[in-house]
Amino acid sequence: MSHTIISTEDAPAAIGPYSQGIVAEVSKMLFVSGQIPFDPKTMKLVSEDIGEQTKQVLENVQAVVRAAGCDLSQVVKTTIFLKDMNDFARVNEVYGQYFSDFKPARATVEVSRLPKDVKIEIDAIVVWGEWL
Repeated sequence: MSHTIISTEDAPAAIGPYSQGIVAEVSKMLFVSGQIPFDPKTMKLVSEDIGEQTKQVLENVQAVVRAAGCDLSQVVKTTIFLKDMNDFARVNEVYGQYFSDFKPARATVEVSRLPKDVKIEIDAIVVWGEWL
């Protein structure tokens, strides 16, 4: 996928593994629904640990992306929903292992409650195809 990362000193620098913006002109887009830290085989929560929950969520996101014939380098935007913003640094550590070379645009918000009372949920937008 070809894309352009937008970075400007006229806006605050990224404080984590994400880009300020991404420009993409594509013919196909995948909108990955929010994924929670459930093991797809057992449909049970993987752990109470935020690091393990983050890893499972990103594995689940990656599985949906792969099912569309894509990979994480084609993710242009994610949204992270956290039950506790105090987990932000640990989530960034794990997230950065999945998005180390290419860092999509991202928003992170604290929410009062998530499905099944998990600590984290992540959705994603993927783009690919012929450039217009």
